Amino acid sequence: MTLLAFVWLALLIVDLTAGLSSFWQTVSNLIWVLSILDFLLALLVAPDRTRYLRANLLTAFSLLLPALRILKIFRAFRALRLLRATRSINLLRLLTSLNRGLKAVGGAVRQRGLGYVVLLTTILTLGGAAGMLAFERSQTPGGPGLNTYPEALWWTAMLMTSLGSDYWPVSLEGRLLTFLLALYALAVFGYITAAIASLFIDQDRKQAPLGGSNPSSLETELRAIRQELNALRAERTGQQDP
Repeated sequence: MTLLAFVWLALLIVDLTAGLSSFWQTVSNLIWVLSILDFLLALLVAPDRTRYLRANLLTAFSLLLPALRILKIFRAFRALRLLRATRSINLLRLLTSLNRGLKAVGGAVRQRGLGYVVLLTTILTLGGAAGMLAFERSQTPGGPGLNTYPEALWWTAMLMTSLGSDYWPVSLEGRLLTFLLALYALAVFGYITAAIASLFIDQDRKQAPLGGSNPSSLETELRAIRQELNALRAERTGQQDP
């Protein structure tokens, strides 16, 4: 199920950027059905079902959203030209799918170190780029907005590194997603910087501990000092004897 969570997230990214073929849409629906069965089984065996459901509300919500596509509500939105509603539902799909992906990472990576944070940041960057392209796609080739997924990925990467760019989103969903990504980047950027600095400091300490001497040379010097002290003590003892 952890692997299927990543596959489902990848299919969502493709769906938001280029659309899914009928085959991959069937694969996505199959993963969705398996995820529902897994969630219901976990809910059935949970000691406290109410508590489990409260702790996994986003997961339950993410499993309900694909039903809108099956019920052809998306097509009704397009027919009525309710683009705002379509974008809002796509934003909910993206956020809930990212939540499932982050939970899958947490279950697969036990040690919560720098590698764990980098993996989370990578997933958020890839998913966020797909969302930004869906919400901020340029209406005309070369016009204002994001034209391709690589361009959206570059824009999102610059946002995650706190560098930013000349373009800023105009849609409500794009602005909300930008705020969430920037908030995550602000919270995690300091941690990543501190972790990298700590790695360099630890490496310097291993290469040159205590002023540049290695442990073997220090041990040799201490042994020589001890021998000199013993010799001086023996010499002083000999001079005091009549």
